[in-house]
Amino acid sequence: MNNYPIDHVAIAVRSIQESTKIFETITGCACSVIEELPIQDVNVAFFGSLELIEPRSTHGVIGRFIERNGPGLHHIAYRVPDILTAIEEFEEQGFETIDNRPRPGARGHQIVFLNPKTTGNVLIELVQQS
Repeated sequence: MNNYPIDHVAIAVRSIQESTKIFETITGCACSVIEELPIQDVNVAFFGSLELIEPRSTHGVIGRFIERNGPGLHHIAYRVPDILTAIEEFEEQGFETIDNRPRPGARGHQIVFLNPKTTGNVLIELVQQS
């Protein structure tokens, strides 16, 4: 299996706007343009390799996550050169995916999540950059 570099770390927040000053100060990076992802019911913004995920409603995955856990660390994403090959490699090692196949993510990338039941209860995202 290859060693994949970290692409980003994602934090679920109630509001990107309200969190911007905190994370610009901490990271030293300006907030990217806020990207709307209605299919996933979220908005996202990046501060370097830190992603903030804001729910668009309380009905989506992130909205429910924040209701259950409050704002906080959501997932760690690893950059893969070929997402289909990476999925196959991880499945051969006994990991399960949440998604049956890659789907569009932020910045036009292809993504897939590994089931936390097979990753020590940590949500892992695989990202193939566009």
